[in-house]
Amino acid sequence: MTSLALQMNTNDPAFWVLVVVAVSFFTIAVAMIFMAVYVSRAVKAVNRLEQKLEPLIEKLTFVSEQSKQIAVQGKEIAEQFNAVAGHLSTATMHVSESLAIIKSEVSELKEIVSHTAVEARDKVDLVSRTIDRTHRQVTTTTDFIQEKVIEPAREVAAIMSGFRRGLEVLLAPAPKPINTIYGEDEMFIG
Repeated sequence: MTSLALQMNTNDPAFWVLVVVAVSFFTIAVAMIFMAVYVSRAVKAVNRLEQKLEPLIEKLTFVSEQSKQIAVQGKEIAEQFNAVAGHLSTATMHVSESLAIIKSEVSELKEIVSHTAVEARDKVDLVSRTIDRTHRQVTTTTDFIQEKVIEPAREVAAIMSGFRRGLEVLLAPAPKPINTIYGEDEMFIG
């Protein structure tokens, strides 16, 4: 028995349709084999890539979790920073108010010091004039006492000394004659 397919006439269009269908099936089968090989290779490549990317994905997951923690900490820090900024703002306001008070006090102190300096300068000038006047008066008094008291007293003392010597000479005992013998005490000139 011969098969039916082999009994077909080559001039029959069904034969050629059948040949085209067979060639198409064969081409499809070869194409599917090639696709299966390529898909298998692609699957292997994807598996290798997945194995290589798996640690990276784990690391990315870990980094993502850490990033979330950092974001939470950053939010807490931002809240604390806002609180600190509020405190600094209050402190700055108080410092500004204190500086204003200090400026007014310093200006008052400057006025007091300026007034005190003027008063002190006036008092120093007064004391200086008083010392100069007192020095002139002491010098004048000293010159006056020298001229009117000390010099006349010196002259009077000199006159009195001369007068006393004169009296001593006049009232002195008469000298012994030269030819007399003197005792030892009388020989002493003193």
